[in-house]
Amino acid sequence: MFLDRIIKNNQYIHLIGIGGVSMSGIASILLDRGFKVSGSDICKNPLIINLENKGCKIKIEHNSKNIDNNIGIVVHTAAVGYENNEIKEAIKRKIPVINRSEFLGELTKKYNKCITISGTHGKTTTTSIFSYVMMYNNLDPTILIGGELDLIGGNFKIGKSDYLLMEACEYKKSFLNFSTDIGVILNIDKDHLDCYEDLDDIKDAFCEYAKNIPYDGWLIYCASDKLIGDILDEAKCKKVSYGIGCGDVNAINISKTRDSICFDVLYKEKIYDGFRINVIGNHNLLNALSAITFSLILDFDLINVKKALLDFSLPKRRFEMKGERDGIKIIEDYAHHPTEIKALIDMTKSLTNGKIYCFFQPHTYSRTLTLLDEFSKSFDGVEEVILFDIYAAREKNIWNITFKDLKDKIISTGQKCHYAKSFDDAVDYMKCKGERGDIFLVVGAGNICELSDKFVNV
Repeated sequence: MFLDRIIKNNQYIHLIGIGGVSMSGIASILLDRGFKVSGSDICKNPLIINLENKGCKIKIEHNSKNIDNNIGIVVHTAAVGYENNEIKEAIKRKIPVINRSEFLGELTKKYNKCITISGTHGKTTTTSIFSYVMMYNNLDPTILIGGELDLIGGNFKIGKSDYLLMEACEYKKSFLNFSTDIGVILNIDKDHLDCYEDLDDIKDAFCEYAKNIPYDGWLIYCASDKLIGDILDEAKCKKVSYGIGCGDVNAINISKTRDSICFDVLYKEKIYDGFRINVIGNHNLLNALSAITFSLILDFDLINVKKALLDFSLPKRRFEMKGERDGIKIIEDYAHHPTEIKALIDMTKSLTNGKIYCFFQPHTYSRTLTLLDEFSKSFDGVEEVILFDIYAAREKNIWNITFKDLKDKIISTGQKCHYAKSFDDAVDYMKCKGERGDIFLVVGAGNICELSDKFVNV
């Protein structure tokens, strides 16, 4: 493995885009394991400052001068392509260059028990629930999450055990690089059609993910997802399912309040009672069931599991209550796919008899284009959609799609929709709208989180 070679030769691992959520977590894990780490990014942020305080060498620019022969390998994010000056210089010097997911795949081999959470929706929330369950059972895992979790004080935790817990994203089939001992498939849905041909192509990728789990490993999957059912025969590992009214681990005797779900679990003809999780929505109940299934197959102390679920709180930007303004609740959520938006709105309906205003920032041009019809039909139950420009993220707009294409589609369904050219414009537009008891939903995976603070502080 190249990691052994790098540490033997006393070389640096250089991370391009080191200030990102995932890359900064990787850098911290590497530093803890004794590796020398350098990196670069386009601007300084708190994650970079924290890494610098740990001894990491970081340059705030992408420059070929950042690359020298003391570097053993260069790792880059998906947002950085081979036109990058540092990558060009590394290739010129014959320094190996790999992407983040390939590097993570090598890192997973350093752990004897790697748990990866896959699925089109719910990975960050479910990985967070697993974090609670594992830590409350004293497993001391190393954790990598695609969001901020108060329990671990951020997006990663460095553990001292052989356990590694991380998300397994299907984008560009990155999860096929990981050495998974226990894998979870939450759901399979149409997304990332910039790198997949169609839904069958996506299913094939999840099938490969399941096949990669070794014979003595486990696949935990949602029993009610028919698309997962289509790929199970290919997996040769041990398999166990969960569900609501179905599955090997079956949620029964379910009761719901405005802010929690209580339920019992039926497994192998035995009832385990008294579970409660202080979140709402059937999708979150399913997420919790996946963690309970994990606990049952590893024979955890269920008293600790119940305490973990009771104490669980969602990661930031997942149905996060940001505050109130004149009796109007401001809720922020990372939803950026039609299925997620529908679940979010259904969840929000249970909290109010008032109106729901949805402030939505589409995420990536390709997703907006390929799911245009689905997006337009995902806002049922909302008083009005306030729409922003598409957040480019890693993309260039080679499709010439704009907010107007989505706005016209939304209006064609009979839904009211207003375009806001900026977050300040949205605040001004809403000054004469909204009443006590209404909810403002701030939705998207880009920088729309800035709008929540504007609403709260206006």
